[in-house]
Amino acid sequence: MKIAVIGAGLAGCEAVNLLIKNNFSVDLFEMKPKKLSPAHKLPTFAELVCSNSLKTTRDTHPQGMLKYELLKLNSVILSKAQLAKVPSGDALAVDRVLLSKLVTDEIMKMKNLRIINKEVEELPQGYDYYIIATGPLTSESLSEYLASELLGSESLYFYDAIAPIIDAESIDMSRTFFGSRYDKGGDDYLNIPLTKEEYLKFIDALRSAEKVPLRSFEKPRYYEGCLPVEVLAERGIDTLAYGPMKPVGFDERKIGFKPYAVVQLRREDKEGTAYNLVGFQTKLTIKEQERIFRSLRGLERAVFLRYGSIHRNTFIDAPKHLNITLNLKGRENIYFAGQITGVEGYVESIATGLLSALFLIFRIKNISPVIPSARTALGALLSHTQREITPYQPSGLHLGLFLKEDVPKKLKEERILENERKDFDIFSEEIKNFISF
Repeated sequence: MKIAVIGAGLAGCEAVNLLIKNNFSVDLFEMKPKKLSPAHKLPTFAELVCSNSLKTTRDTHPQGMLKYELLKLNSVILSKAQLAKVPSGDALAVDRVLLSKLVTDEIMKMKNLRIINKEVEELPQGYDYYIIATGPLTSESLSEYLASELLGSESLYFYDAIAPIIDAESIDMSRTFFGSRYDKGGDDYLNIPLTKEEYLKFIDALRSAEKVPLRSFEKPRYYEGCLPVEVLAERGIDTLAYGPMKPVGFDERKIGFKPYAVVQLRREDKEGTAYNLVGFQTKLTIKEQERIFRSLRGLERAVFLRYGSIHRNTFIDAPKHLNITLNLKGRENIYFAGQITGVEGYVESIATGLLSALFLIFRIKNISPVIPSARTALGALLSHTQREITPYQPSGLHLGLFLKEDVPKKLKEERILENERKDFDIFSEEIKNFISF
């Protein structure tokens, strides 16, 4: 039995972990460190490219439910994330270098695993099963192969932007303050308060700034959950003030005045040597990033450890091409996992990595797959890959994907959580009869 997992990102590593735990031999193909995508910087596995946040851990939030379920199933990525976390209120944010190292060390010591460092341009021959987990930054050659040889149509795409990271020593802390909105997490964030005059000047600068141009054949299909800061500024004067720069939930006595907007910075590492600008993903030119972001109080001498950037993300039309078990219609030995399936977000990618391996194991054992109900976070996420919407667009997990009862609004979150826990317990008990976690 020969299994190839292509891609050692979050989804690929999660899939490998479950397959190895169930005594299968796996060949893991990864082009790093021989070749890096334009957005990757580390030679190691499971690299977080955009934000270092894996979002909220609140029980009643879909993201909290998904984390709960994955941890119950012994997710290798989330277990390592607990060891690499940095202060971030009720969110799970991590030191991304440490997380990548911890996951890589865990994967590298696994038995029955062969790691092949090469770029995959087409499916390698001689394997019985494949899990394609090459992520949203799938190489151009493999993307072309998938579109022409497997999917019979052009791959879809959207654009994803990355926020800048700033050296902590270059920030004038005397002009900022520590705190979290509504004290969720205490002093986890570094904050820059803005007066109305400062805010409006900042918006004007964003609107008139020079952007990195798209190539002639590219159309800007942005994911709504990760819009560039300058695109948000163009949507309205107060769009940012009601979005990532909302000034609510802070103790004005700490600030000395009532801010019109607040810029938040979040730690990038455990030591607090670097901070990223929360919600400031951007396609501004490097020169404009330096000019505009250094106009913010406290960042006048900011040293940029990483500039914001924009890159093309590839994903497939999952409802058209994939079964709910994440394998290819008509070629059921080929599975997909991660953001290439059209799910959006780190934890969602981890989840599809685990699910693809789970469904593959069921197939190899000739057992009817157990599908989690859409009242669970895993089942709700799977339901997105089957949503026949035109055009199909990436989505993170949200309450709209859950199967819900018609209950009063004030009971809705409580009832969704109650049903999620109940149905997940049923699902986990059933699969543990066949799968080792």
